[in-house]
Amino acid sequence: MLLPRLWSVLVTVCLPVCAHAAELGTLYSLGVGKADITGPAVEIGFMGYANPDQKGTGLRQRIYSRAFIVGNTDTIENRWVYVIADLSCGDTAIRNGVLEHLESMYGGLYRPGNVAIVGTHSHSGPGAWLNYLLPQITTLGFDQQSHNAVVDGIVLSIKRAHDSTAPGHLSLSKGLIEGANVNRSPYAYEANPAAERDQYGSIGGEVDKIMTALTFKRKDGTPFGQLNWFPVHGTSLYLNNTLVTGDNKGLAAVWMEKDLGNGFVAGFSQANVGDTSPNTQGAFCQDTGLPCAYENSTCNGRSQQCIGRGPAWPGPDLHSCEIVAQKQYRKARDLLTSSQIPILGVIRSMHTFVDFANYTFTLPNGTSASTCPGALGFSFAAGTTDGPGGFDFTQNDPDKPGNPMWKIVGGFLKVPSQKQVQCQGRKPILLDVGEQDIPYPWSPNIVDFQMFRVGNLGIIVSAGEATTMAGRRWKAALAHELEKAGEWKEGEGWVVLGGPANSYTHYITTPEEYDVQRYEGASTLYGPNTLAAYLSLTARYVSYLSTVPPNKPCPPGLLAPINTNKSISLIPGVVYDSPPLGKKFGDVIKDVSSTPYLAGQTVSATFVGANPRNNLRQEQTFVAVEKKQPNGAWDRVRDDADWDLVYRWKRTEGLTRQSEATVEWKADLAGTFRFKYYGDGKSWLGGKITGFEGTSEEFTVI
Repeated sequence: MLLPRLWSVLVTVCLPVCAHAAELGTLYSLGVGKADITGPAVEIGFMGYANPDQKGTGLRQRIYSRAFIVGNTDTIENRWVYVIADLSCGDTAIRNGVLEHLESMYGGLYRPGNVAIVGTHSHSGPGAWLNYLLPQITTLGFDQQSHNAVVDGIVLSIKRAHDSTAPGHLSLSKGLIEGANVNRSPYAYEANPAAERDQYGSIGGEVDKIMTALTFKRKDGTPFGQLNWFPVHGTSLYLNNTLVTGDNKGLAAVWMEKDLGNGFVAGFSQANVGDTSPNTQGAFCQDTGLPCAYENSTCNGRSQQCIGRGPAWPGPDLHSCEIVAQKQYRKARDLLTSSQIPILGVIRSMHTFVDFANYTFTLPNGTSASTCPGALGFSFAAGTTDGPGGFDFTQNDPDKPGNPMWKIVGGFLKVPSQKQVQCQGRKPILLDVGEQDIPYPWSPNIVDFQMFRVGNLGIIVSAGEATTMAGRRWKAALAHELEKAGEWKEGEGWVVLGGPANSYTHYITTPEEYDVQRYEGASTLYGPNTLAAYLSLTARYVSYLSTVPPNKPCPPGLLAPINTNKSISLIPGVVYDSPPLGKKFGDVIKDVSSTPYLAGQTVSATFVGANPRNNLRQEQTFVAVEKKQPNGAWDRVRDDADWDLVYRWKRTEGLTRQSEATVEWKADLAGTFRFKYYGDGKSWLGGKITGFEGTSEEFTVI
């Protein structure tokens, strides 16, 4: 009777334990990390709108890299790291710099195949860090300081994630977000088959309104991080914004991290963002107040007056940004406690480079197709309703552009061959960037192709901005391939798409959207077969996500060029700084009021300043609010990470290089406070850089 009794005892003990293990899912090695990537906050052009006049004048909120590591508890090499950074996009040179650092720190643990660097697609951060010439043009070239700030911050976030790795569990959840995104090119979206569009009514229709969340939990089930995906452009702040921020996703992440505390890291990743907009009221003509022309987003035939309105309009875009951020933050917070699907299964990753200048493949119908060298159409220059372009370019301009002058201008740069014209289909070519390599390549032809998997979650890491329907088709294709291979049961797998990542290849549209040639189609670099090429690659490389992958590693492909050592820079450096006669750095020029302020009022003070490019103060702060404690001590309560504390800098005298720094705080606390300003001045003699501080008088908020 002993064995039956023993068996009975074992079953009694094991069943709850096994059930609990199944409920939590597979035990993984998990880590999260966050670090500052804020580059030069002044005098450097922003990356996103491609507007040379949009140069930094200060900082509203620091920008960050957030790293998420998913690894096997038994085999340390079997892991991947997904980085979401408050940047417009990933970049070839940035990724290369990060990988070089990781190689020196960890050997081959982190490598091209298992590292993804994804941008939130914010348009409110310093640029000049990109690998290719085209995005360097509006920032006057490449800036090493800006590049290093991004690389160093991403590496630090990965190091912190690596150092924090511990056994834990993963779970999936999803929920609907209303009022945070719209389709800015519905005319192109409607070119997709009606039957296909009808399938997506429950998740948003012409845009995806579902947020998918991957929650990182300790062994005891306590959440310590979340990585989520939701498609909305980082263009809540218009192109006249010159303060560094992470836009709506960066703000949502900081709010969630501050709310939860305890080192919680929140990554708000981009998804199939291509045709989405946070300007949810739609696009209107600024001169008449009437809706813009539906087909081409113009007002009286021109695009400049057609601008999207955010949810706070007629209030400022700043408030619209807060609304869209809050909607994402609240849903992400809710998803921590909503119904969870545990993740069970293997960890897989792959990466290869593919030359899209002429990638030939077979379509499902058996015919041959190919991609083209990169080219941008005339409607690319029209911009979008989030940020219109210049001159008389318009969207929805296929075949024959309206102004032949621009055809001549484009021809000065590179006259596309007849083969290129035919390959690009209905796109009238303005810039034949893929065939332009003087003085170095203008845009990438060699494209990153990358996918991750952990159990029942597949992740497409896209180098381009996939439109809503392009992303849907791509995600469905990966799910189908994994189901066909027997890796997932039908309908049980989850697929997300993150991008723009690792590089920037502009847009990915469906063939139907491409032929309409609005902005997104004109910016689909590699021609009408671009999406089909990615679907072909998905089928070709899906075996590397299998439980039993191929014996041979994924081939690296033809490596993309690194252009940073030969990149042009016309960006002036900091010559020197000097204070006004009789003053010193940090002195107060205009102080706070002695009259008490009411909560919600803006308090400000201005100091004798110096150029913040002398010291980026990463992981530190330029300005702070300190609160006086009952014992007379001062505690910091606000700094550069806080949205309502603003640092502004301006040059006041050119020859003597005098400048001022202004601190502004929309007071949200009561008590007695003072401002601190931290700067670094550069001497005219020898260029020595010396730190200094400034302190305002006390002020009261009631």
